[in-house]
Amino acid sequence: MRFTYECCDCGKTFESEEVLYQCPDCSRLNDGSTFPKGNLIVRLNKDDLQALAKKDHVDMYDFFPYTIPTPQVYPVGGTPLATPARLCKKYGIKNLTCKLDSALPSGSFKDRASQLIAAQAIAHGENRIALASTGNAGAAMSCAGAAYGLDIILFVPATAPINKLMQSVLYGATVVPVKGTYDDAFALSIAYTERFGGINRNTAYNPMTIEGKKSISIELFEQMGRKVPDVVYVPVGDGCIYAGVFKGFQDLLEAGIIEKLPHIVCVQSKQSNAISQAWKTGEFKCLENATTRADSISVESPANGRMAVRYIKECKGWATEVEDTEIFEAQLELTREAGIFVEPAAACAWAGVVKDSKMLLEKFGKEVSVCTLLTGTGFKDMAAFAGRVSIPEAIENSKEAVIKYFEK
Repeated sequence: MRFTYECCDCGKTFESEEVLYQCPDCSRLNDGSTFPKGNLIVRLNKDDLQALAKKDHVDMYDFFPYTIPTPQVYPVGGTPLATPARLCKKYGIKNLTCKLDSALPSGSFKDRASQLIAAQAIAHGENRIALASTGNAGAAMSCAGAAYGLDIILFVPATAPINKLMQSVLYGATVVPVKGTYDDAFALSIAYTERFGGINRNTAYNPMTIEGKKSISIELFEQMGRKVPDVVYVPVGDGCIYAGVFKGFQDLLEAGIIEKLPHIVCVQSKQSNAISQAWKTGEFKCLENATTRADSISVESPANGRMAVRYIKECKGWATEVEDTEIFEAQLELTREAGIFVEPAAACAWAGVVKDSKMLLEKFGKEVSVCTLLTGTGFKDMAAFAGRVSIPEAIENSKEAVIKYFEK
């Protein structure tokens, strides 16, 4: 599909067949004191978009700016839409669904962006992709690299969960642990690309990451019988997933396929709430220190914060903040009462639903349709259960031991 680029901040448009990352004018103003400026929005050709309204069925590939080569090599999409009956009853939200992107190839939502970045690299004849990650994006890009035969250079904070780092190592990526934060790894990955070339996959910095993530919204629309939910809950760190979810619904709206956008809720940990606070105050201040245990959404300077705040307003959404304790409670609740096992960052979205449950019914009525995006499997970070859940001690191999155990 034909496309152009538009700066999220100054509105300047760019037409280019080359790889573009940021608006040269706005990005020049970045000094690290506020959310970065200059991120680009991919604008699809309006005629191409509106032609899609004539189709009885659309899929995510219809809305992509690059053709996905042999998608069966790295099959992304088609993740289950669960209806957690016990939780529906518990919270009184009968039209409640959970989108299980933990079922994607590498176990997280980040496969959606990585699939399109792989297509971008192949389209431009590049074989090397660099990025920074706390784990999931790196694992996803490494998975895509293994599938397509691409070289992945991954910069990660040395403190990232071992399960996620091991995934990338096993996929064959060049993993470079950094003695610093995600933001430090981000800067080093850009320095690598500037010196050695290739494609940089960093979320928001490469606008195609948001285009890849939008596929979840298009897929959700078809799964729900060509309808959109009233409210969608999204776990948020740097704002890129939020922007992707919005962009998918926005493309459907501009194509004339849907009539309105859902209310998209930005859920953040109070220990990493830069975007939530910016939406509330209008000030794009970076955090001095993000301390949430939900590592995938622990961000001090959100790479796509300005775009996320803009989109919260455009879809009449809002931001909900939760404590880390509420995130861990939500993680166990999903596991034990819905059979859905997710990592803490994904559970953040469900914690937001729990916190807002009464308000949702009061504001939208008992027929409200709510979808929670669950973005990563619990196997990504088993250390999160340390001190919270333990394996029972073994019993003796005897019938007497069984009787004694259950007659306690």
